[in-house]
Amino acid sequence: MTGYARAAGAVPGASFACEVKSVNGRNLDIRLRLAPGFDVLESGIRQLIGKMLARGSVTFNLSVERDGAGGDLLINRQALATVLAAIDELSGVVPASPPSLDGILGLKGVLEQRDRPMSSDAEETLAAAILDGASQALVDLLLARRHEGGQIAAVLLERLDEIEVLVMRAEAHPARSREVILTKLRQQLADLADDITIPEERLAQEALLLATKADIREELDRLTAHIASARQLVRGGGAVGRRLDFLAQEFNREANTLCSKSNAVELTAIGLDLKAAIDQLREQVQNIE
Repeated sequence: MTGYARAAGAVPGASFACEVKSVNGRNLDIRLRLAPGFDVLESGIRQLIGKMLARGSVTFNLSVERDGAGGDLLINRQALATVLAAIDELSGVVPASPPSLDGILGLKGVLEQRDRPMSSDAEETLAAAILDGASQALVDLLLARRHEGGQIAAVLLERLDEIEVLVMRAEAHPARSREVILTKLRQQLADLADDITIPEERLAQEALLLATKADIREELDRLTAHIASARQLVRGGGAVGRRLDFLAQEFNREANTLCSKSNAVELTAIGLDLKAAIDQLREQVQNIE
């Protein structure tokens, strides 16, 4: 499921913001983007996410700002030496006036701004506050996902109602009866030749055999049971995505068997409509945890 949440906080000397968002995914995929110097928190944040979420592609961003004038401004002497060497090398090749000092210092990497270090106690306080903020952001994300889950649940129940209607139509279709099959068999024989005579008993046996091959009672019973199980899972809530995905596969298997056993165009059409409704159900199931 998709969702977004943000939590911000501050301690003496620094402020921070935790942003977390998730999109649909079959498994849990965690991506962290932490402010420089806070890689030590990666393990703790991953554990928090793993405890609260089971599925989805999750991106967590941490930004930190130190208080004050921005810290100390230092010269990166290695970068400066590289720039000066390049200037000396090109001075006799490229006709240009010598670069000014402010131009050299304005080059990226020559000057570096470094935050003034905080005390170890202050750093521990900041780290603890960030983890609390991450936890709060994840709680808010869960609430957002839960709201979306309620909306998806309503859609899933609608798809299950549609599947149930199609199952009932298949069950009531007259092509399933032995009498209809026997009548159809007589008509086919009559169309082939008028002088062919087959004993009525033999026709009844053939009709019974064809009815047995075309019997979809077992498939209809399983589809009905799957509908009841799916409704129970949806209304029960919780992390039911994987179980619903399995049920959707079973739905599709029974629909395929129904189509293969069908002995009438109308029954095949019902089976195809059933497969389309099951595909729509399965697409929505991929969006839940």
